[in-house]
Amino acid sequence: MFSSIIKRDGRTQVFKDSKITDAILKCLQAVGEDDRQRAMELTLEVVKKIKKLYNEDNFTVEDVQDLVETVLIENGLAKEAKSYILYRDNRTRLRDARSELMNAVSLIIQETNRDNANVGNSPSAKVLQISEIASKNYYLKRVLPEKEADAHISGDIYIHDLSWYGKTLTCLQIPLDKLLRDGFNNGHGYIRSPQGIKTAASLAAIILQSNQNDMHGGQSFAYFDRDLALYVERERERQEQSIRKNLNDLGISADEEKIKSLAHDRAKEETFQAMEGFIYNLNTMHSRAGAQVPFSSINFGTDTTEAGRMITECFLLAYEKGLGRGESPLFPNVCFKVKENVNFDEGDPNYDLFQLSMHVACKRLFPNFSFQDSSFNKPFRDEEVAYMGCRTRVIANCNGPQVTNSRGNLSFTTINLPRLGIRCGKDISLFWKYLDETMEVIFEQLLTRYNVQKNLKVKDFPFLMGQKLYLDSDDLSPNDTIEKAIRHGTLSVGFIGLAECLVSLMGKHHGESDEAQSFGIAIISHMKRRCDEAVKKYSLNFSLLATPAEQLSGKFTKLDVERYGIIKGVTDKKWYTNSFHVPVEYQISALKKIEIEGVYHKYCNAGHISYIELQSAPESNIKAFESIIRAMADADMGYAAINFPVDVCCDCGFNSVINEDICPRCGGSNINRVRRITGYLSTLDRFNDSKLAEIQNRRIHQNFNG
Repeated sequence: MFSSIIKRDGRTQVFKDSKITDAILKCLQAVGEDDRQRAMELTLEVVKKIKKLYNEDNFTVEDVQDLVETVLIENGLAKEAKSYILYRDNRTRLRDARSELMNAVSLIIQETNRDNANVGNSPSAKVLQISEIASKNYYLKRVLPEKEADAHISGDIYIHDLSWYGKTLTCLQIPLDKLLRDGFNNGHGYIRSPQGIKTAASLAAIILQSNQNDMHGGQSFAYFDRDLALYVERERERQEQSIRKNLNDLGISADEEKIKSLAHDRAKEETFQAMEGFIYNLNTMHSRAGAQVPFSSINFGTDTTEAGRMITECFLLAYEKGLGRGESPLFPNVCFKVKENVNFDEGDPNYDLFQLSMHVACKRLFPNFSFQDSSFNKPFRDEEVAYMGCRTRVIANCNGPQVTNSRGNLSFTTINLPRLGIRCGKDISLFWKYLDETMEVIFEQLLTRYNVQKNLKVKDFPFLMGQKLYLDSDDLSPNDTIEKAIRHGTLSVGFIGLAECLVSLMGKHHGESDEAQSFGIAIISHMKRRCDEAVKKYSLNFSLLATPAEQLSGKFTKLDVERYGIIKGVTDKKWYTNSFHVPVEYQISALKKIEIEGVYHKYCNAGHISYIELQSAPESNIKAFESIIRAMADADMGYAAINFPVDVCCDCGFNSVINEDICPRCGGSNINRVRRITGYLSTLDRFNDSKLAEIQNRRIHQNFNG
């Protein structure tokens, strides 16, 4: 009798014919035959075939399974054979999934996954990533329809944040004014409305952290200056009352104007400290079981009241000051709203704050700038459009009021545009066919996910829904589903690699050729029209997103190299170009890049961003910096930023471009290198390999004076 059998991984184990019997019995039972004797008889036939075909102990598990199928069929047991084949296939799937999962876990244990540059290297970060891998496998193998799962696995599309697929939503513009006014409960007791600016700012940070634990994407305040202005006023009143009381206690009289002036100065000092504390909190206060700081964003710049202006000014000054040793804060993402007749031109009430915002951006990379008077933002001028995270924009709504606050993105899925270009072999009619087919798959996938999300319950989101943050959630009870609220959110179709797609189709990208630029506009405008058609068809807010490509910067490329090989100008780099951007390695002037990319912003109504790359911080040339910002506004951009290296010595605080690994001031080697990764900031040590390669290939955009 045989003593051993070879397993799939090459190891040997003791041969037990009882395992064959058990497997056959399960197949008999599946068709209503619970006959172990029959299973044993069939096992003997299998063993006889093994003896006939193989020498002792040189056969594998797969060999035995093939013979079981043969014996079942030879004995007229077709149904049983089919049951066994299905059983065998299911076992194979489970083994493959388990093996794939274990390999991924092994890699994470060795080195923290760098798909997300905001996730650190702590033990909790590794546990989070392991759970995400397990969750992703579950959704791909058990939940997603096969067509949608295959499209993701093969690289035709990419379902973002797949590990959170059936449990939460992406992001939110949080109604800060409501929470501070009415108070809130984050799970450990009721928090009442604050009476001063320091408490209000601290609670604002806690609110961002609390909601981050309910969502996987960004958390944002759309009206940071306006919403905190009330608490500056309360602070000023408190200071005034305190001064009067102290003077009365001392029997001293003072001029009323001096009292008010002193109260104002003290309130401003408190406001600065409050903003400094807010920044410190957002760079040290962790969420997601301690794995990362919240993906936080704030929007401000248009409140012209004295208190609102004070919030903006003090925040900018605190942000410019940096962290404890001069390090650049990575969070929050800071978005300065540029608006005509408010802050954009000399004589506007907040023009000085616009100047200050540029001064700070010249040193710290933030703030970014959102243009309220662009053709697609101006219709909402009274409401004001806010941006969050890497670029997300939420405003239009087919199911209710067109507002920014209390709404967010539900999920987004990205098309691999370069693959469509490669597949069609320069046949343009085929390209349009493939594009429409892929968009249909994405619409189906977003609807599949929405139908899962809408059946989640209020109690599944203790802060987000429990505290009524989402539009139309006020009258929902804990056991109610959240559909009434989330129908106001957006479902976004993203895209990556327009440049490489154009090279595949036309031999040149849109930075090299006017013809390619025209075709690029045709592609993106067509995708926007398809999204608009889906809005009418499904009565949901489908929109088009210029995808932030942090996770995708190398994934699509790697899959396409495996399938199509190295194609010059397409798959010959470690990354695909972000959304509609001109390739980072292409030499082009700042103004030309702005002109080319500006036209795409109006089509990407779910979010967009453009950058200009400078060699170093332009602190000594703010007029040149302003000329770029104004060129971006003239080009009808919605959201934009300017990049340059930010290097800080963590030993002495020296802040400049540090080309070597040693600080030129103190000789220290503890250098903090901050760069923009997609829309937010991170340090180079947290970039994945593809993004590092992209950073190293970025070219400077010169001639920005025109």
